[in-house]
Amino acid sequence: MSKEIKTYCEDIFFSILRIELHISEIKTFNQFKNAFTVYDAGERRLSIIGEALWKIDKINPHNNITDKRKIIGLRHILTHDYDLVSPDIIWKI
Repeated sequence: MSKEIKTYCEDIFFSILRIELHISEIKTFNQFKNAFTVYDAGERRLSIIGEALWKIDKINPHNNITDKRKIIGLRHILTHDYDLVSPDIIWKI
């Protein structure tokens, strides 16, 4: 694995840990949708995960990452079509 891909994988792993930390006290959807900073932080971290995966895929399009197209697609939606995203979608993810 190249150093560049390893760095992107570390970004993905760190973002997952941060999402878990942010939502550790959140037990219900109502709590989530009313915790604006948690929602914003989670959405941002999902975007970072998608961007890192997109960059990995540019370097090695033959990687075997499950659902990479969906994850990358989510990043594009979060960045360019943010008005299509609602708290319930992020909560489900």
